Amino acid sequence: MTESIIIRVAVPSPLRRLFDYLPSENSTRTPRPGCRVKVPFGRRQVIGVVIEIAASSEHPATRLKPVTELVDDEPLLPETLLELCVWAAGYYQHPPGDALSTALPATLRKGDAVPRQSEVRWQLTLAGKGLPDTALARAPRQQQALNLLQQQPSATKDDFQRQGISVAALRQLKNKGLIESLELRVNTPLFDPDRLLSESPLPLYPEQQQAMESIELHGFHAYLLDGQTGSGKTEIYLQAIEKVIRYGRQALVLIPEISLTPQTLDRFKTRFNCPVAVLHSGLTDRERVLAWDAARTGTAPIVLGTRSAIFTPLASPGILIVDEEHDGSFKQQEGFRYSARDLAVVRARMESIPLILGSATPSLETRYNCEQQRYTRLVLSCRPGVARQPRWQPVDIRKAKLSGGYSRELIDAIQSHLDDGSQVLVFLNRRGFAPTLTCHECGWIANCLHCEARLTVHRQVQRLVCHHCEFRQPVPPRCPVCHSIHLQCLGQGTERSEETLEALFPDFPVIRVDRDSTRRKQAMQNMVDRVHQGEPCILLGTQLLAKGHHFPNVTLVAILDADAGLFSPDFRAPERMGQLITQVAGRAGRGDKPGTVILQSHHCDHPLITTLTQQDYATFSDLLMAERKLANLPPFSYLALLRAEAENGQLAVNFLSFARQQAEMLLPPAGNISYLGPLPAPMERRGGRFRHQLTICAAERPALQHLLATLCPILEQSPMAGKIRWSVDIDPQDMS
Repeated sequence: MTESIIIRVAVPSPLRRLFDYLPSENSTRTPRPGCRVKVPFGRRQVIGVVIEIAASSEHPATRLKPVTELVDDEPLLPETLLELCVWAAGYYQHPPGDALSTALPATLRKGDAVPRQSEVRWQLTLAGKGLPDTALARAPRQQQALNLLQQQPSATKDDFQRQGISVAALRQLKNKGLIESLELRVNTPLFDPDRLLSESPLPLYPEQQQAMESIELHGFHAYLLDGQTGSGKTEIYLQAIEKVIRYGRQALVLIPEISLTPQTLDRFKTRFNCPVAVLHSGLTDRERVLAWDAARTGTAPIVLGTRSAIFTPLASPGILIVDEEHDGSFKQQEGFRYSARDLAVVRARMESIPLILGSATPSLETRYNCEQQRYTRLVLSCRPGVARQPRWQPVDIRKAKLSGGYSRELIDAIQSHLDDGSQVLVFLNRRGFAPTLTCHECGWIANCLHCEARLTVHRQVQRLVCHHCEFRQPVPPRCPVCHSIHLQCLGQGTERSEETLEALFPDFPVIRVDRDSTRRKQAMQNMVDRVHQGEPCILLGTQLLAKGHHFPNVTLVAILDADAGLFSPDFRAPERMGQLITQVAGRAGRGDKPGTVILQSHHCDHPLITTLTQQDYATFSDLLMAERKLANLPPFSYLALLRAEAENGQLAVNFLSFARQQAEMLLPPAGNISYLGPLPAPMERRGGRFRHQLTICAAERPALQHLLATLCPILEQSPMAGKIRWSVDIDPQDMS
């Protein structure tokens, strides 16, 4: 036992523990918890985060190494956020060093200093000044950039992008020596609380007013804002944030998808005259660390971000809001498998601030917490003004003759709504041209070489693509087995559906929105802006269109295939199906015109479909809740999923068999604990590796946590652990 000053550090490594170090030999200062330090780790020097200063260590002093360098004078992570990260690492059974890395932008993980707030501006060089308007006539975008800089002394990248001028054009002008870039320090002006609003808040209808008055903004309180799609949940968020900012505090708002960020950001910037920090994975490293620092220093009173923004430090936390709380995007599916929604509850309690979870389709877990009176449920049951919930129209397509996946009833309805000057949204949650390529002569099917999955045909790039491991290959001109040229594309993807709609409705534009069409920066925003012009058009897309978008001129929503979630082996699939269908349907009738939802299905008489279309989502979730209770599934029990994968599947099975044996020795199967597996994952082979899993179900959360806290170090020390990839998923949302 060593007794002196011991610096306990979270080091980025796969080991589920902290590491002890002696004070630095080059400094007399002792780092505070939350500071970064450079430490020796094996043969490397790595950046770790100080967790605590201890008086003793279990290891003798001769085995401890001193800290190499103190990177920070002051903690980058405040005490509460550091506590949250350590708690999350323990709860999700993840190495603490890796968990702490999630809380830091990439540049800070490398040991870089927090950069100064600055911006890059472009100006003309001496050679570029005075050039005639036709100097670069053959390069119109470059000439346009020169003209802009001749009208003003300098411009930012955003200034150019608003004019449609790309970074490539600027780079070409720089190479020609006509323009140059310079970095200028930005002094962020302090906003005036008396001029906080740039537009007046909307008047609240009675249910909104009642909900607003029920939200207590001092101390920890958890609220579920259960509001129909289009019922005005965002206005509640905005008015609550206004009050919090006037108290001198900050608001952290989490949204599920990057695609929603520009739209949500516009809402906030239109309402507030104050800086808004935005955090998501689409930012550059520099953009992310500057936004992170603006939140940490309190420069930005509003912080808007996706899942990982839950770990953003705030100078003066005031409120935490999770919009679309039911969305699966809030659960990290790889590495540190945390749930941002669940951590929001923990963080709000630690910070002693209110939490608002908003959704039109609350998750069963959140609904259960309301029933247990852990959360307060606030209901918005109608839309403001003249807007009303859309009318459902199920269409049974059994034995029906379809045109490219479209029934006669649906085609006629689309034509009618377009002729009325309205917009139509067609939902098909399958990108690409077709999910299957087969040979008509011998029956050969194009399968992925690395997964138990079929390759999807992407006609625009003429590639077969695996949507699981991203394996790609050219579309073959002939069958590789019988050499026949009669290859057929089976099934519907968004690309194929786009061709069908363009053929059926040649007089109206078809706007396809999926991962392929929105890869380029600003592509999603450009599409949304085009729709907001209000001209009749057909919006065709995947679930990117289902979340949060407000299209007031969309009067018809068509759901081409509603059956995928009815027969999945994942017990959460029906819940996800109901949420997705309800969210997509909520895009219709948000303006002055009434909305209609046409749902095509081979199983219109299925109890889940009839409940959803003839009653409402609340009744639908009642049905699911009763099923979960009978089966003793979450939220009435607690799950952990141990996953193992290896090129040799038997190694994964052996590891999980060992894990089950050790677990049963620690906590034998009984009424309050059960084990299932090891079993193959629903997709057994993925990315060239065989995947198996062991499910542990417990009646009480503490028992499950205690078991895993003891079991994981045993598994970590097992010789088999080094031969496979393995992970623990607490409260899994995806059982595949």
